[in-house]
Amino acid sequence: MNNERSRLIGIGYRMLGSYSDAEDAASEALVRWYRLTGAERDAIDVPAAWLTRVVGRICLDMLGSARVRRENYVGQWLPEPVETIAPEGATDPADRVTQQESVTLALLVVLESLSPAQRVAFVLHDAFAVPFDEIATVLDRSPAACRQLASAARTHVHSRHHFVADPREHDRVVRAFASASAGGDLASLVSVLAPDVTLISDGGGHVSAARNAVLGSDRVARFVRGVTAKSTDLHWSIESVNGLSGIVIRRNGAVFGVIGFDTVDGMVSSVWIVLNPDKLRHWV
Repeated sequence: MNNERSRLIGIGYRMLGSYSDAEDAASEALVRWYRLTGAERDAIDVPAAWLTRVVGRICLDMLGSARVRRENYVGQWLPEPVETIAPEGATDPADRVTQQESVTLALLVVLESLSPAQRVAFVLHDAFAVPFDEIATVLDRSPAACRQLASAARTHVHSRHHFVADPREHDRVVRAFASASAGGDLASLVSVLAPDVTLISDGGGHVSAARNAVLGSDRVARFVRGVTAKSTDLHWSIESVNGLSGIVIRRNGAVFGVIGFDTVDGMVSSVWIVLNPDKLRHWV
């Protein structure tokens, strides 16, 4: 069941935006499977489909409670970033193994603006090709209603999220950002930022972070320069973050923060800085 657990975590992560919560959801689904009697398990024609429906229901419940928790969250809330494993010897960003583009931080951020039902319908159908008659059993709605939920979610996602066409270009822009940030030249940093760039940092009340989004190339550049000037003991390295090049920040060898990016037309359009240590437990 190890492969099945990995698949369930993948579903849960896209639904919840939290790898830790996704692990909990997957574990609970498997517990429910093993609690079935042998006869009950034998009566299930497709165990993977059964587990998918169960993890979907668990995630739907968790999304409802997560909204309440996030209303009381200290500062900005961001999805939990994950590492992406590259094949041995692979250095080209285009060669990295990604679990479809549905795992990028850019998309996960947009998914946060969907209702729980929309998010479940969209993830199950668009990312995992689950038929609407099965999604209906998860959401306790008709297949037609589930189709409408997924369609509305798809329209919303496509209106707010562009799909990265070239990982190499994204990598080039991120490296230019890192170089300009380390170089100390404010004008060089501004030049790699889109005029309407947005920076969001998530400390969760555990680590100092901006409580509100930082908007505009000049303000974002000054914010980043202020951080790098004050924190000379931090080491930045370009690594894969949710399938695309990002920056991992370490202090004394321990991961201190992870930065994800969205890039458009050769410039940085969004910067997401995750500093909450609870969201970095899977990083080494």
